[in-house]
Amino acid sequence: MQGHEIKVTFQPSGRSVYVLPGTVLLEAAGRAGVILQTPCGGKGTCGKCRVRLMDAPLKPSPASVGTLSPEQVEQGYRLACCTPVDAPMVVEVPPESTFESQQQILTDDSGTEVEISPLVHKRCFELPEPSCEDPRADLVRLQEVLGDIDVSPELMRQLPAFLRTNEWKGMAVLSNNHLVALEPGDTTGDGYGVAVDLGSTTVVGKLFDLVSGRECGVASEINPQVAFGDDVISRIMHVRENEDGLTALQSAAVECLNTIVQKLVAQADIRTDEVYEIVLAGNSTMQQILCGYDPSALGEVPFVQAFEEAQILAASDLGLDANPAAEVYVFPQIGSFVGGDTVAGIVAARLDRWNEPVLFVDIGTNGEIVLANGDQLLATSTAAGPAFEGARIRQGMRATAGAIEKVLIRDNVAVNVIGDVAPAGLCGTALIDAVADLLRADIIDETGRILPVEELPEGVPEALQARLITEGNETRFVLASTDEAAGDEAICLWQKDVRELQLAAGAVRAGIQIMLRRVGVEPDAIHRVLLAGAFGNFIRRSNARRIGLLPQISCDRIRFIGNAASLGAKLVLLSDRERAYAAQLQEQTEHIDLSLDPEFQMEFGMAMIFPSSDIDDLKFCHKR
Repeated sequence: MQGHEIKVTFQPSGRSVYVLPGTVLLEAAGRAGVILQTPCGGKGTCGKCRVRLMDAPLKPSPASVGTLSPEQVEQGYRLACCTPVDAPMVVEVPPESTFESQQQILTDDSGTEVEISPLVHKRCFELPEPSCEDPRADLVRLQEVLGDIDVSPELMRQLPAFLRTNEWKGMAVLSNNHLVALEPGDTTGDGYGVAVDLGSTTVVGKLFDLVSGRECGVASEINPQVAFGDDVISRIMHVRENEDGLTALQSAAVECLNTIVQKLVAQADIRTDEVYEIVLAGNSTMQQILCGYDPSALGEVPFVQAFEEAQILAASDLGLDANPAAEVYVFPQIGSFVGGDTVAGIVAARLDRWNEPVLFVDIGTNGEIVLANGDQLLATSTAAGPAFEGARIRQGMRATAGAIEKVLIRDNVAVNVIGDVAPAGLCGTALIDAVADLLRADIIDETGRILPVEELPEGVPEALQARLITEGNETRFVLASTDEAAGDEAICLWQKDVRELQLAAGAVRAGIQIMLRRVGVEPDAIHRVLLAGAFGNFIRRSNARRIGLLPQISCDRIRFIGNAASLGAKLVLLSDRERAYAAQLQEQTEHIDLSLDPEFQMEFGMAMIFPSSDIDDLKFCHKR
């Protein structure tokens, strides 16, 4: 503090700031981090920046007298934009004078309440023109009004012409103390951000109005990185083995994101430079590749991440189609392969606020598991592999038109095909359905072997027996005949497919068992299992339980929560409080490395065996 500066304290926040004599209260409030309503741009005409001087009131300005009632003036109310500081003072800020009073409550599909308070906000400004008596630099003038803001070289190149073209006034787009953009006129109601779920297979982006919180568009793309491998290990190996591997993978991710952003701005009929922030959640490998950080250390023991705390990058540095000064927020990471998408999921599910044990499971190529037990949060990841997404399945395919997505086996077989066309293959949900029902029908045994007709127990319907084809030592089960299929080959469940499912389900099941044992919780004590991710929302709960993927608990305790990573990214985009919450949860969550657990291999081997029975008689009960 310099000796001639004056202390101003704002209540009820208790924030204080030292300013030079003559500084208006509006500017002092901004420097203290108290953002006041100024629809008129601080011209003293709207009356929205009303505050009360709690010490000896200053003589009211003409604007205060003209805008406020005589009673308010008598009580010490003044307009902050027209009241200079000439002595130490304590200032009371009414709730209606701050932006917080204008924040709306947004309830998303999960029932999560969000107070809209994005990091990005706008402030009107009007600067005094330079003169011989006041030849201060343009940036000094701007910082005098907006506070000690950071201005990029790109915006500095624009600043002189902007101020002179727009008569020394305009709108500043700010993110914390970072200047994002300068805009002419009053654009208070305009501003957009994008929330991204950067998945290994699918990338989903959503455009939001940062003022209202309204969703303005949604777009998705297959991650072009699949060309370099269908799982993260394959992509890490590509980086390690190719000199330009990281550049190629990063470029693929950026190209995909730009395609999504272009779709979103077209849907909303806005410009890309109106996108002021991008919030991104992905697994550790996806996030590091996008940032341009070498993920090679994730591919070998002890599986080390490049960062844990959230990363803030400039959109222009990444080559993203957004405002050049827009910030890209990359979610914090927990450890190893437990990345930002898991943190986003924990945020969305409010896992630290449950009073009873809750299990969060994101089923995918890299299955993430989080166990909440009181104030304990434990997280791990399992190498489930891509079987759940139809990869490495002989006739597997993604959940697109032509994929069998549901199978029901009773006396015969019924299938549901996406797009209502002839089947061309089966996706992950159909794989689980088929194996679960064949276990119930005693056609698959506990070891996962598809039994040939001669080894079937009595009572297996003849129509099902007729679907078994044995060649050599391997038997397969026909789901759709040659006449029914789109091609010239029947769609079958092959023995290798069952083995792939055993590996995937066994990895998840073993991870769950070890997590429960760590905190001394029995499976039947789990209050809720929360299934996240696109795949998790399409599986039949009873079938996932029958193959041992999920614990043996009532289906009523297994809930679908949608794309939790996307929801968490949305919450952090729309609220600075949610951003702080994400940082808190990342720090609070303990990472469990299954590769270092001496019991994992034993648990994994046991989990490869299908449960001998289910907790219910599910022969004729298939509750989703």
